[in-house]
Amino acid sequence: MSIDLKSKATLLTGRTGSLWSEFKNFAFKGNLIDLAVAVVLGAAFAKVIDAIVKGIIMPLISYVDLGKGGGYESWHIGRLQFGVVLAELLNFTLVALAVFIVIVKVVGALLKRAAAPPPPGEPITKDCPYCLMTIPIKASRCGHCTSELPAGALPAVPSLPTT
Repeated sequence: MSIDLKSKATLLTGRTGSLWSEFKNFAFKGNLIDLAVAVVLGAAFAKVIDAIVKGIIMPLISYVDLGKGGGYESWHIGRLQFGVVLAELLNFTLVALAVFIVIVKVVGALLKRAAAPPPPGEPITKDCPYCLMTIPIKASRCGHCTSELPAGALPAVPSLPTT
């Protein structure tokens, strides 16, 4: 008994032809494309920071002579090359700091400015005209003074005597 490929696909996915459409929906979502762009930019950004660390910062640190000569690459204890590890830790720290400053602080501030303030919603509370306590807008009786509230529009607040 032979089963053709279409029948196998139906058995695996539970429906015919939807696997391709589901993949297209997943692959071309805005979030996935944004993520791909972010990964590419992050890799390029990491290379720039790496060049700055290895070309400028670590040569400056290499002027600290530990008696061995040859720069930070020659700093070691036995076979443990802590100069190279120090360079990579510094590289990581600078990348993380730069990403934090650029993405979290700058982009976050720009997004806050660009976001419109939320529109004012309908009121959900009102003041009781008798005791002036805040009560739900749909209340028909005040929960504080137990006064029966007029139905319909918001009751008028009685004026207080002035002295």
